Amino acid sequence: MELFLIFKQSLSITLFVLSMMLIIDYLNVLSKGLWSEKLQDSPWKQILLGTVLGIIPGCLGAYTAVSLYVHNIIGTGALVATMIATSGDEAFFMFSMIPKAAIIIHILLFVIAVATGFIVQFFSKEPKDRTLKHFDIHKDDPECICFEKKTWIYQIRHISRIRVWLLVLLFLTALIVIVNFNNLLEGLELLGSEKHPGHEHPEWIGITFLVVLAILLFIILTVSDHFLKEHVVNHILKKHFLKIFLWTFGTLLVLYFLTKYIDLDNVISSNLYIVLIFAVLIGIIPESGPHLIFVILYAAGSIPISILLASSIVQDGHGSLPLLAESQKSFIKIKAINVLAGFLIGGLGLLTGF
Repeated sequence: MELFLIFKQSLSITLFVLSMMLIIDYLNVLSKGLWSEKLQDSPWKQILLGTVLGIIPGCLGAYTAVSLYVHNIIGTGALVATMIATSGDEAFFMFSMIPKAAIIIHILLFVIAVATGFIVQFFSKEPKDRTLKHFDIHKDDPECICFEKKTWIYQIRHISRIRVWLLVLLFLTALIVIVNFNNLLEGLELLGSEKHPGHEHPEWIGITFLVVLAILLFIILTVSDHFLKEHVVNHILKKHFLKIFLWTFGTLLVLYFLTKYIDLDNVISSNLYIVLIFAVLIGIIPESGPHLIFVILYAAGSIPISILLASSIVQDGHGSLPLLAESQKSFIKIKAINVLAGFLIGGLGLLTGF
């Protein structure tokens, strides 16, 4: 029974995360990549743009910032700000599991990113020619039509097979949400959240999920078949669904057995500084997934928000992977700065009881 609850919990979280990914992808195509236009020679504008790119859930903003960096369009301070602000795919998990805390964390990340970016920019000396070889990032496709009044009614009347299948999938997702409306995130009870009333998840989370699904319905009905194939099926479903589900299920399963045989709350509360060290060191890994454990630990009331904030500062999902591929020296430098910021902010938060 517990395994089924964990499975159902993992599926609910995965579906919400994928829904948020699709909305972000849709907005990116709708904006026609406006945020990646060339900047004027202004460090403070670069830092603000880098922070905005980083704060966008997912890794697309980080990819864009790395592309701008390796082509000498933004500097080190702006890239540091991007990587501090970004939490990769874990941002989707935070907004789905702990929305109030996610908002607080992202506001703090924005402030910390801007401040750190300016400090780094002030002390750093940019080389005259830092341009590295080009790498591909997500590009807008002229066939990816988001919304055209002249075509969407025609698309409904002559509905394609892929659109039908996605509408069926959306209906089944809505059904899952409705069936589990009162306890959409009930799996957290397995991790001990019943001992932490402040971490309960009220019905409005289910309402939020339904609102998101309504937005998805609009997207599926109005975008082109090309958008559905390339962005929804090939990108969101094929590349992310299994990976996100397995990481979520595996993390919940490990934490379930840990809490079943170990008084995890007592162990963690007695060693918060050690947990902080692990959170920061694991944050160095340029991959989405390993950092999810700290989101779930906070959602279960096992760690304070300061540790989750430190983890978010250091980790950037796989947003820094292109940088690692292009310049190992730049990757190490950016990560070292972020690790220092994570330790300072996390340690200060623990000292002040945050």
